[in-house]
Amino acid sequence: MLKKVAVALSGGVDSAVAALLLKASGYDVAGVTMCLGVAPAAGKGVKCCGPREVEDARRVCLALGIRHYVVDFADDLEEKVVRPFVREYARGRTPNPCVVCNRCIKFGSLLARARAWGFDGIATGHYAGVEETGGGYRLKRPKDLRKDQTYFLHGIPREALSRVLFPLAGYTKDEVRGIAARAKLPVHDKPESQDICFIPAEGHEAFLRRRAVSVEPGEIVDRAGRSIGRHRGIACYTIGQRGGLGISSPVPLYVLAIDGPRNRLVVGPKGELGAAGLEADQVNRLVDSFPPEAWAKIRYGHRGAACRVSCEGDRLFVRFAEPQEAVAPGQSVVLYDGPTCLGGGIIKETERGDC
Repeated sequence: MLKKVAVALSGGVDSAVAALLLKASGYDVAGVTMCLGVAPAAGKGVKCCGPREVEDARRVCLALGIRHYVVDFADDLEEKVVRPFVREYARGRTPNPCVVCNRCIKFGSLLARARAWGFDGIATGHYAGVEETGGGYRLKRPKDLRKDQTYFLHGIPREALSRVLFPLAGYTKDEVRGIAARAKLPVHDKPESQDICFIPAEGHEAFLRRRAVSVEPGEIVDRAGRSIGRHRGIACYTIGQRGGLGISSPVPLYVLAIDGPRNRLVVGPKGELGAAGLEADQVNRLVDSFPPEAWAKIRYGHRGAACRVSCEGDRLFVRFAEPQEAVAPGQSVVLYDGPTCLGGGIIKETERGDC
């Protein structure tokens, strides 16, 4: 059982309440805030991990009477998260940096640092749960399914689950706010930050241009390859996008595919947006093996879909019971068996057509 725990304090209300709950339960708790080197936009500050967030985390630790550490993981973020993010966008894919950050930074670098300091494990304010079953550990969906963050956590190394606590598993967001208010935590009314921390207020396009990614105009074509318009740069679009195409058409058009090598968008009507299945790589299993049938989510806001599952080495194949819209290479496909998150992988290719 974990006794001495480092809580990843972001300066927000969720991680603050996680620390409060653990201390109240008798754990030896310290707060750790990651400094990720995210530079503020001109006059706009940063969305997380900046000086204000470090100060808010320090104030929480003072209120709780626990130690506070600040650790510099800027190089880790740059190498393991930001550069791969830039490379994927340059290829016309839609990466999810939060999945990579959780796997490599929070439950990789931070957990290793905490263990080296003598902590038994780490805790975070994620809405998820860990359950011990038959000597192993399972990643579980939380009470508040509206805030369920297991999609972003599916890449956690399986062996790390025994060293992780998610104190908010049994609470709703409203209950967490209430706990923070009653405890008079200094961040009890702080608004949430849901954007990617290293993307400035100007958006993805400005960030990619500063990173020397070529954001050049190119052709918009239909399924037959006929040119029907011009786009402003493939990095500005994602699969399933409807708005911003600038094309006059008798029916609404959607982005069906992004052709990175030829710098063009393939568009078509909504009926052509469905995918019968997908192939994923970079697979992470949180169970011994995936069952032949599961429930799959193809993005965080996706309600999920029944599917058949098979694996060949590090390749995961998912075949949907019904076609799914806007399956985007670069995003994660995450598998579930009821409340248990089984793991998942990064979408590599989609299979068009009927199921």
